[in-house]
Amino acid sequence: MVRDKVEEATWKGLGVNDHWQQMKGIMMETAQDIGGMTKGPHRHKETWWWNEEAAEAVREKKIKYGKWKKENTKEGRKEYKKSRQNAKRVITSAKENRLDAFIRIVNVRCILG
Repeated sequence: MVRDKVEEATWKGLGVNDHWQQMKGIMMETAQDIGGMTKGPHRHKETWWWNEEAAEAVREKKIKYGKWKKENTKEGRKEYKKSRQNAKRVITSAKENRLDAFIRIVNVRCILG
């Protein structure tokens, strides 16, 4: 397929960059014809444990980070570190709570058959 498209293309009078762009276009077009095209991977993984408390902790952490980077003070860094630790604690707690609830549901289903 690539060979056919290369033979059909006009190459005379083109510079090196134009040659490269044309060859790149041929290869991309052939790859798309053969394999199709996707939109790419999902940007975010599913967060089955996410809750409003975790969202608030992460939001606060991001605000403190921006404040620290803008002001560049030791106090700002301390505040950011505290909010980062709090966010980690809240996220861990949320994960554990949701996992415990899931395990309880699975156990009940196993017992009931």
